[in-house]
Amino acid sequence: MALQLDLDNLVAIDVHTHVHADTHGHKALDDELNAAAAKYFKGDPYDPTVPDIAADYRAKNMAAVVFTVDIEHATGHPALSNEEIADLAAQHPDVLIPFGSVDPARGAKGIALARKLVTEHDVRGFKFHPSIQAFEPNDRAVYPLYEELQSLGVPALFHTGQTGIGAGLPGGRGIKLRYSDPMLLDDVAADFPDLTIIMAHPSVPWQDQAISVATHKANVYIDLSGWSPKYFPPQLVKAANGLLKRKVLFGSDYPLLKPERWMSDFETLDIKPEVKPLIFKENAIRALGLR
Repeated sequence: MALQLDLDNLVAIDVHTHVHADTHGHKALDDELNAAAAKYFKGDPYDPTVPDIAADYRAKNMAAVVFTVDIEHATGHPALSNEEIADLAAQHPDVLIPFGSVDPARGAKGIALARKLVTEHDVRGFKFHPSIQAFEPNDRAVYPLYEELQSLGVPALFHTGQTGIGAGLPGGRGIKLRYSDPMLLDDVAADFPDLTIIMAHPSVPWQDQAISVATHKANVYIDLSGWSPKYFPPQLVKAANGLLKRKVLFGSDYPLLKPERWMSDFETLDIKPEVKPLIFKENAIRALGLR
């Protein structure tokens, strides 16, 4: 089913929301990772399904990009169904934009799955988490998957920087931050110039690198999810307010960070009035090809 977003009247488009449970009660993260993430974000564990997210965002007059993260190969925890998420999202085309997630470790089967999700389930993009999925984004072994996404004309959203998943646990549960250095995506952006890349989150401790990549590569955007805006690095605020005003996107990291908290804290920043609608909605419309 085609999207039915009322782009002119939506308050905002949240480009970063997680489906934490399916309609059968299966969760995207195991209990230890889920509890550690909730503690890191100073919130209560909440595991919304696709219909839950649709109802919540419809009440806010916002649209949301929804996805899970395929971490089965790295953790052994069964992934939520991409197909179910996409098909449920299709029941709420006025508020939900479905993304898929394919672990690059799935190889040729993952490429075929990505193609099927786009052509048969109307998936609009893909989410990657290099640290949890344990891969270097510029590993040439992953390039055939990027080639497929580029040919399908759908964006790739990559976690970058620090992650709350595994935070505070012994060894961080084996999750390695170095895989989420945004400079690894500079190679990908250069080698796939027709692939839209969204670098998720303030990329601490590599914020300057992320700003540099987004400035240099026309096909690269930054989403502002995962951090309360009151904690944004000052150079990110400066870039969002000027040099990168057409390259940054509103994202919350729902349900770990709710959009109402993000919006409230964003109002404390000195952002030009003419820039706010770009960040809240217009940049996402362009990056996601919604018009």
